[in-house]
Amino acid sequence: MSERQVTIASRVGLHARPAAIFAEAVGRVPLEVTIAMAGAPVDEAMDASSILSLMSLGAANGDVVVLRAEGVGADGALEELAKILETDLDSE
Repeated sequence: MSERQVTIASRVGLHARPAAIFAEAVGRVPLEVTIAMAGAPVDEAMDASSILSLMSLGAANGDVVVLRAEGVGADGALEELAKILETDLDSE
């Protein structure tokens, strides 16, 4: 299983617009991707393609989350998804 820690860069955290943009990107990945707050047990990870899951995570600006995926191309997919979360999507 591939794993990548990412710091949330959007000023409002992972809410509304940033969550929608990220969920859409995850939906284009042919792998199951999960997200959890850093330090949370693996079984608390949520579906990263679900806007509701992303918003209920409560990740604020500066929080660290963990993305996980398994399968061919998982490392590359997580790297691309991490770039989205590391961008202030509120300033675009």
